[in-house]
Amino acid sequence: MTIQPHLDKSATTPKVAVVTGAASGIGRASAIRLAKHGYRIGLLDRPGDELNDAVAEITASGGEAIALEADIAYEDQVQQAMQKTVNTWGRLDVLFANAGINGVLTSIEEMASADWNQTLQINLTGTFLCVKYAIEPLRQQGGSIIITSSINGNRVFSNFGMCAYSTSKAGQVAFMKMAALELARYRIRVNAVCPGAIKTHIGENTDSRPEVKEITIPVKYPEGSQPLEHKPGSAEQVANLVLFLASDQSSHITGTEIFIDGAESLLRG
Repeated sequence: MTIQPHLDKSATTPKVAVVTGAASGIGRASAIRLAKHGYRIGLLDRPGDELNDAVAEITASGGEAIALEADIAYEDQVQQAMQKTVNTWGRLDVLFANAGINGVLTSIEEMASADWNQTLQINLTGTFLCVKYAIEPLRQQGGSIIITSSINGNRVFSNFGMCAYSTSKAGQVAFMKMAALELARYRIRVNAVCPGAIKTHIGENTDSRPEVKEITIPVKYPEGSQPLEHKPGSAEQVANLVLFLASDQSSHITGTEIFIDGAESLLRG
């Protein structure tokens, strides 16, 4: 089923962004940053108080935002969320496909296929579904797709137990590059941000199993594993990059992964 856009092409019409995983962390910080710069925001996340609070924070500051209650692992929910955005504001200009999980951390030998599938379904297939259903409204006027990948699977392979997560993140970068070429004809740019350690709550959906200790190879780093600032980055720092990639200031950038990690991955790669 094709999402039917109802576009107001007036130059004064505010741009519209959908942010997934918008209730917390990088997603929430990015939604707030985009809203402060005049974007109307569809905040997509699972139902809950955090999602409602994020919408309320934006609207209390004078922005426009709606809650899109959806799980990106389910195609019908993603399609309905994109359609609700277009029905509400008549257009879509930016998709920030940010939602994801760390999933189960264990050895390859002990990894259950169900746990592997869950991580790939949410992180990789979920990204595909969000992009798939954003294309029709985005191509009406062009726009930007930004995907949250990671240093894991792209520069770093020493976080033991993260085989499913790292595979999903490497897959996102490959998918991004394929999409960038395919969608360039519609003036849709597609890029990926690859954060290192960022202070968020993603650890809450991490299930680290005892087997990780058995496969870990000790790696000793110099003091301060983030050479630039000697601490994890912030969600707000990533949000600044997302705003840049969403804006016309990055109009000639597409098909690119951008590492935002204070040189952490150069030390660990």
